[in-house]
Amino acid sequence: MPESQSQPSSHPGRIDAPRALDAVLFDFHGTLATTIDPVAWVSAAAADCGVTLDRGKATVLADRLATAGALPGVARPVRVPPHLAEAWADRDLYEHAHRQVYTGLAATVPNDVPGLPEALYERVLRPATWTPYPDAMGALTSLRAAGVRTGLVSNIGFDLRPMLDAWGLTALFDAIVLSYEVGCIKPDQKIFLRACGMLAVDPERVLMIGDTPADAGAVTAGCSALVIPAAGPGRPNGLHRSVALAVPRH
Repeated sequence: MPESQSQPSSHPGRIDAPRALDAVLFDFHGTLATTIDPVAWVSAAAADCGVTLDRGKATVLADRLATAGALPGVARPVRVPPHLAEAWADRDLYEHAHRQVYTGLAATVPNDVPGLPEALYERVLRPATWTPYPDAMGALTSLRAAGVRTGLVSNIGFDLRPMLDAWGLTALFDAIVLSYEVGCIKPDQKIFLRACGMLAVDPERVLMIGDTPADAGAVTAGCSALVIPAAGPGRPNGLHRSVALAVPRH
């Protein structure tokens, strides 16, 4: 069947628009969503511990924690202490390693907030610490309306479904592939092939969208890849391009 010809709908009751791709895969952090302001994150975690930080103190502490790499999604550590090296290597493969390395990195930053490392990490698991990019919902909705399948492929050591549920995005994905659940991480082609298999699509008709070279590893699995720059909270980051590439205009 020519690519420009309409194909049977993958969703009963709807006729699919002509499309150039059968599926689009999305990375999570830096692509669909990002973390909130680190100062707000640290202030909220301190409050969970019963301590109120003024803005100045919270800013200094947040900067030190970010430099240490203790805030997932904010910055990588400048140096990983030897006793955390193994957990760092395994952080996206095992839940316990993910928690161990980030609480361990937080513990390297002196502070006077009892229990802060664990409080910071517990905040990682809450939707309130993350925010979707403003164009995420529109892009996913448009792709689904055109009959293009969608998948989430993330290197992560904890479940992202609570975030997707909170933002009303879960139903917009046909497959969710998390590294710690499938036992492989990007750029390993196996994680992309796993996603294609779950979507029942040929990798050659799949586009992976992400913000790092690891996401571009999808090309080794036969997919196409688009790397877009991460944007700050509340700023669109170009996800509309997925629709333009997947569904040609006439």
